[in-house]
Amino acid sequence: MHDPLNVHDMVSDELRQLAETGHDVGQLSARLTDTGKLDRQGLENLLAELADLPRTGTWDYEEPDALPDILDSMPAPPSAAGTPAPGPGLHDRILGGWLGRIAGCNLGKPIESGDYWTSDRIRSYLELTGSYPLRDYVPAMDPMPEGYRLEENWVNTTRGRVAGSDRDDDIDYTILALHMLERHGTKLTAADVAATWLAYVPYLRVFTAERAAYVNLLTNVPIGAVGTTRNPYREWIGALIRGDAHGWTQPGRPEQAILSAYSDASLSHRANGLYGEMWSAALMSSAATASTVAEAFERSLHYVPARSRLAEALHRVRDLHSSGATWDEALSTIQHHYGHYSWVHTVNNAAIITAGLLWGNGDYTATVGLTVQGGWDTDSNGATAGAVAGTVLGAAALPEHFVQPLQDRTRSAVFGYDNSRISDLAGRTIALANAAA
Repeated sequence: MHDPLNVHDMVSDELRQLAETGHDVGQLSARLTDTGKLDRQGLENLLAELADLPRTGTWDYEEPDALPDILDSMPAPPSAAGTPAPGPGLHDRILGGWLGRIAGCNLGKPIESGDYWTSDRIRSYLELTGSYPLRDYVPAMDPMPEGYRLEENWVNTTRGRVAGSDRDDDIDYTILALHMLERHGTKLTAADVAATWLAYVPYLRVFTAERAAYVNLLTNVPIGAVGTTRNPYREWIGALIRGDAHGWTQPGRPEQAILSAYSDASLSHRANGLYGEMWSAALMSSAATASTVAEAFERSLHYVPARSRLAEALHRVRDLHSSGATWDEALSTIQHHYGHYSWVHTVNNAAIITAGLLWGNGDYTATVGLTVQGGWDTDSNGATAGAVAGTVLGAAALPEHFVQPLQDRTRSAVFGYDNSRISDLAGRTIALANAAA
C-alpha cells in the first residue's frame, strides 16, 4: 500500500489528495475504478492529468508553499510572539525531551495501525487488560483474544518487555536532524537533507512522502520538484515527526527553529506537510522555555499559517478545551471533522497531539496515554506529545516506569547511530543550543 513504485497506488492516492484540497476529481476517479480498461500506460496518463489538474470552484483556505509566503501568512510576526530566553535548567529539559519522545514512541508502537487499531479497539483492548486509561506501556495478553493483534514489534515495546528503545523512524529522523544540524547549522538546505538521506538512511526505512522523495532523488528529479513529483503523500505526517531537533537547538527562538525545519520539510512535503514540521519545531523551541505545556502550545500557534487547515484544526481543539469539553467529546469531534484523512495525514494527527497536550494538563503519563488512546498514528503522536511534555517538565520529573526501561539506549537505522546513548544525543543537542545562543 502507498508504494511510490506502484502507479495504481500513485493514482489512487493522488486522487484522494486532490479531493481533500478542493479539486473536482469525480470523473477521473470513475476512470480509475474501471481498472479493466486501464493498463500501466493508461494509469501513467491519468497520473499526468492529475499533476496538471486545476482547482475549480471556491476554496476556503490559503496554503502557500514558498517560505516568504508562509511567513507572511502567519497570524503575527515571529518577533511578536514574545518567547522567553532559556534558563539554567536547559540540559534537563532537552534530555527530558529526548526521553519523552522515545518513551512516547515506544508506547504507541505495538498498536500503530490506524485503520485497524481505532480508538474504540484500543479502548476495548485496554479495558480487557485492566489498563484503561492507558498510563503505562501497552500490555500483551497471552494468548491474544480473538479480534486483536499487536504489531510485530510488541516483543520489544510492550509492558515488561522494553529493554532499551526499539528502532523507529520517529526516532531515526530526530537523530538524523541532529546530525544534519551539527554539520550545516542554520544554513541547512533541502539539497543537504537529500544528500544526508541517501548516505545515512536505508530506502526501506522511509515511508510514504519520504520514500517517494527517495525515488525521485534516485531518478535525478531536481531538488525543487522532489516534493511534488509523483508524491501524493506531501501533506502526510512524515515531516511533522522531523521537527524536534530544530526546536531544541533553538530554545526560546521559534522564529529561527521554523527556518531550518522548513528546509528539512521542503524536500518531501508541501502545504500542511510543511506547516506540520514548522509547528512541531516551534512547539519544541517554545517548550524549552515555557512554564507549562499549554503555554508552549499557545506560542506555537504564531507559527502556523492562519488560513490553513492545520491552523483550523489546532484552534478547534484549543477551543474545545477552553469550552470545558471532556476528552471523549473532544475525540469524537476530532474524528467527525478530520476522520476522512488518511490515518497518517498531518492535520488529523496534529489535532490528536493537541488534545493529548491540553487534556494531559502537564502530566507526562496522562499526556502520552491520552494521545496514544486517540488512535491514528499512535507512535508518531505519542512521540511528539511526549517530547513536548518531556521538554517542559525536564528529565528529572519524568515517571520512572516509562524512562528506566529505556536503559539510556536506542536502536536506530541511521548509519553509525545504532545503539546510541540517549544522554549523548541530548548532550550534543545542548551543545548546538548553546552555540546558537
